[in-house]
Amino acid sequence: MANYTLTINGSQKQVEASEDMPLLWVIRDLLDMKGTKFGCGQAFCGACTVLLGDTAVRSCSLLVSQVGDQTITTIEGLSENGDHPLQKAWIAHIVPQCGYCQTGQIMNAAGLLKRNPTPSEEEIEQAMAGNLCRCGTYNRIKEAILTATK
Repeated sequence: MANYTLTINGSQKQVEASEDMPLLWVIRDLLDMKGTKFGCGQAFCGACTVLLGDTAVRSCSLLVSQVGDQTITTIEGLSENGDHPLQKAWIAHIVPQCGYCQTGQIMNAAGLLKRNPTPSEEEIEQAMAGNLCRCGTYNRIKEAILTATK
C-alpha cells in the first residue's frame, strides 16, 4: 500500500491504496464518490470517464499510481450547482433514459469542449464514438453538445 495525495474536484484528498488500484475504485470506494460509474472495466464503454487535467480518460484502466500531480475532475466537480452548460443542455434535450452512462458521456463531452470549444457535428461524433449508450440517445447527446457550445 502507498499513500497518494490526489487533487480531485479542486480539493486535495489523501488515500492509501495499492499502486495497481484503478482510479475508478479509488474514486468510488475510497473517496465514496458514486457519480463515476463502473461499466465494462476494460475502457471500452466510457461509463467511468473523468477528466485528468483537461483530458477525458477512462478511470477503470488508469492506475492511481499513474495520476501523479495531475488534477482529476469527476461529474461531482464539473459544477457545484449542476449548472455547467453541458448539464443544462442535457436537461434541455432530455438526453438520459436509463441515465447510467450519462456521467461518462458528459465528462467525455467536457473534455472535447476543453480541446475544441466549437466542434462540428462530425467532430462530436468522432469524439463521442467511444462512449456507449445502451438506450441509443446518441442524437440527443450530439444536439446537447451543440447547444452547450453556444
